[in-house]
Amino acid sequence: MSEPDLKFAANLRWLFPDLPLDRSIPAAAEEGFRGVEIPAPYEHPPQQLRRLLDGAGVAAVLLNTPQGPAGSPTANGAACLPGYGPQFRSGVERGLEYAEALGCPRLHVVAGRRPTEVSRERAFAHYVHNIGWAAERARATGVRLVVEMQNQRDVPGFVVESQAAAAAVAEAVGEPVRLLFDVYHTQVTEGDVVRTFDAVLPLIEHIQIGDAPTRGEPGTGELSWSFVFGHIRRSGYTGWLGCEFRPDQSAAGVLTRLSELI
Repeated sequence: MSEPDLKFAANLRWLFPDLPLDRSIPAAAEEGFRGVEIPAPYEHPPQQLRRLLDGAGVAAVLLNTPQGPAGSPTANGAACLPGYGPQFRSGVERGLEYAEALGCPRLHVVAGRRPTEVSRERAFAHYVHNIGWAAERARATGVRLVVEMQNQRDVPGFVVESQAAAAAVAEAVGEPVRLLFDVYHTQVTEGDVVRTFDAVLPLIEHIQIGDAPTRGEPGTGELSWSFVFGHIRRSGYTGWLGCEFRPDQSAAGVLTRLSELI
């Protein structure tokens, strides 16, 4: 059996940080991407975004639930925050609305950072409860929800601290909740990327990539990407790999440079 080709999707926030969505979507298409991650689509009507996607010939492959402004309690998500139930639930409803309108099959329910006055146990229990609620809402839509761990160096207090914790939530809640496996966060937190990947592979719905230690473009940091990419291909994974990293100088030529690492 031949190994599947790797499919790279442009994360519009990271690859085109200076462009608004009406320009970053066609810019991604011009660079050869056929899939895009849209972390924050909510300032634009979904019908407008669908026209932009269709016109550029690209698919939306991942959205995030709404996040608050920088410095706010919900800047990294609201799912784990006691007292923010209305914001969380309205955010999930809005995310599912956009995902359905854009034909996007995945919604990342962003977990959030634990307030210092809230114990990790309480915040995590609140998170699991909210993911269960979101799963009930998503089951009627056909949209899969994905959960993600993030490293404590970049996001201190992020409530999901390991791939094992994220996988446990996905297993406990069940479909349509799956795992977003972020290579960069895994390397910073746990290392041993390939073995960690294998341990949760049956639950992985989506992958994001970035090199450690600074979330740079693959090939600019400490990871052996020919080995990592080769292992992902041999695993049989057929989903998207989201390019959630700072490109080397610019997004121009990213796909060519990635292909040289495979």
